Amino acid sequence: MGQELATMREKYQVLCGVLDERGRRVWAAAEANSLPHGGVSLVANATGLSRSTIHAGLRELGKDRGHPLAAGRSRKAGGGRKPLIFHKPDLLKALEKLVEPTTRGDPESPLRWTCKSTRHLAEELQRQGFGIGDRKVADLLHHLGYSLQANAKTLEGGHHPDRNAQFEYVNAQSKKFLEQGLPVISVDTKKKELVGNYSNHGKEWRPQGDPEQTLLHDFPDKEGGKVIPYGVYDVGRNQGWVSVGIDHDTAEFATDSILGWWKYMGYKTYPLATELLIMADAGGSNASRSRLWKVGVQRLADLTGLHIHVSHFPPGTSKWNKIEHRMFSFISKNWRGRPLVSHQTIVDLIANTRTTTGLKIKAKLTRRTYPTGMKIPASQMAELNLKPAAFHGDWNYSLSPQ
Repeated sequence: MGQELATMREKYQVLCGVLDERGRRVWAAAEANSLPHGGVSLVANATGLSRSTIHAGLRELGKDRGHPLAAGRSRKAGGGRKPLIFHKPDLLKALEKLVEPTTRGDPESPLRWTCKSTRHLAEELQRQGFGIGDRKVADLLHHLGYSLQANAKTLEGGHHPDRNAQFEYVNAQSKKFLEQGLPVISVDTKKKELVGNYSNHGKEWRPQGDPEQTLLHDFPDKEGGKVIPYGVYDVGRNQGWVSVGIDHDTAEFATDSILGWWKYMGYKTYPLATELLIMADAGGSNASRSRLWKVGVQRLADLTGLHIHVSHFPPGTSKWNKIEHRMFSFISKNWRGRPLVSHQTIVDLIANTRTTTGLKIKAKLTRRTYPTGMKIPASQMAELNLKPAAFHGDWNYSLSPQ
């Protein structure tokens, strides 16, 4: 009998890693059934399985009363260890009470989230007498409809009462110009970038184990400094221009960048154009209240001979500016994970940005300096050939050549 038990133990050790839970107990039941009286005890001693498990296998084999399991199941419905909340019905209420004060969003929404860590929640529940770990807390939070989420920049602050009306005005102006074949451009400054061997967000494909080596700290390099990309996006032609500045983001730099677009791209595309529509944010170097910006647009009109119409988006709505999601976002994707080691690298990465919709961009480095703090007197403003629009003349106006 001892040799038989040893043989059975060896067979079970071989089959244990192959069979699932149901297969193991059915095999054990078959072995017990092939033995004389006392076979269940012998198999239990040899395999370490409990007698109740082997008896369950016998019932599945039809050698005992009961009903066999349906195909594909290891246990009867409701079988197995009961969940923790079955033994501790107050656990979910205690957990919700802990996270509810910091819940974000609508309480009736099925998707809610908490900023408290699972470790801290588990510690508090343990102090209340619940035996639970942080992983189980995470499972219960998912069960309750919570998830980890980062902050989302969606609130724009107070809405101007004419916000929607201005959007409708800008859209109408844009549609009118495009239907007439006239240029419509969206302009803005992309965020400043450090020049040097600094880590850049994102990833790119490289040989495994050979990441791009970058500096440990992002201390500005006096030699490289920063660059200021000012972009001009041609809405009708899906083309862009970027002036890569190295000094200051001023209104003069902004209008010089638009002049660069007209010289290298715009004039060739619209040789017969007499008018131009510029869509810009309400702040920054092209702010609606900037006198220097308006002086620069007047100079732009004088040099190009164009009647220039300007429409600003309401404050706090820069994300609606087309250049943000039609051009700048693709530039960021193109250089993700790539250190911007030099001015030429930045210019090349911008100029080689492409999309499936046919976006093409030209870029040029400008080393000109742009001093800050320039004051424009009221007398100079009075000399501008500026005409405010009937609707919100502070946001919509035109400047004609003098």
